[in-house]
Amino acid sequence: MSHDHSQDHVFDHLLAMSDDRGLFEHADGVAPRREHGYCTDDNARLLAVTSMHHDEGAAQHLNRLSLHFVRSAFAPDGSCRNRMSANGEWTDQPTTEDCWGRALYGLGQAAGHHGNPAVRRWALRSFDLGARRRSPWSRAMAFAAIGAVEVLRAEPEHSGARSLARDAVQVIGQLPASGTWRWPEPRLRYANATLAEALIGAGAALERPPVTARGLEMLRWLLELETIDGHLSVTGADGRGPDDVGPQFDQQPIEVSALADACARALEVTGDHEWTQGVLLAAAWFEGANDVGLVMHDERSRGGYDGLHADRVNLNQGAESTLAYVSTVHRVAQLERVA
Repeated sequence: MSHDHSQDHVFDHLLAMSDDRGLFEHADGVAPRREHGYCTDDNARLLAVTSMHHDEGAAQHLNRLSLHFVRSAFAPDGSCRNRMSANGEWTDQPTTEDCWGRALYGLGQAAGHHGNPAVRRWALRSFDLGARRRSPWSRAMAFAAIGAVEVLRAEPEHSGARSLARDAVQVIGQLPASGTWRWPEPRLRYANATLAEALIGAGAALERPPVTARGLEMLRWLLELETIDGHLSVTGADGRGPDDVGPQFDQQPIEVSALADACARALEVTGDHEWTQGVLLAAAWFEGANDVGLVMHDERSRGGYDGLHADRVNLNQGAESTLAYVSTVHRVAQLERVA
């Protein structure tokens, strides 16, 4: 396996944002705001992203750090804590909210992809614990379903992953029977493309073509809605209803990386290269092809900026935004390897 040296520095800012316990959530500029502590959401994203890279150097270090953090977040019943204080104490009760879904997403990526069999085993053990639970929240179930799809890639008959993916399809729900609003919710909220990705992946893994088709229809509609004059103009932080018009602010990098992930999934499942365009639009958004024409990452630190406002960029380089940037760059690198 040849080593891609362009990836060597991609984790620089994430290393700077971590200590021996985990990845800090918030930053003031490039400096971690240690006093705000850590969250499972971001450490799970870190686990997912590092599981797709060569297991060496910074990627290896951050992978083991995030795997340990995410595994420690689970309660014995499979629910999950999210917030840890700067001194290492969990400060919240376990739930099946987004942190649970994201933890299963990260563990599924590690169990399905990681090059080290020991990492795959440890990840699958915690995935199995969490996968016994269900969430009433569509985002949490969508994150969990994508983790389940990755587990099924490695073990197609894994019963826990299959039933989790099946149940997620139910929770995400059907599209309106008619009309121009092609979405299962009355408003777009956050990480929107993740709902479409979960259906595309689960439909393929469960061999249910109508489910895949529904996910592809949602993604095509969302991409069209969120593209203006050839660039992405994603749903703002307050969400978007049928009567709202763009551009909306502030725009979050997580919306952009969710679109990149979903388009990469659609490409993988359908083999249709029309989806390549969505990944490239997402990457271009970070390079300044957005509503304000401003670059959304720091070339020196390798951090991602926290938000795009109508007249400026939020220059704080938090964990979520940086992972959104790093993940999107990785999606483009994947395309180039396939090409």
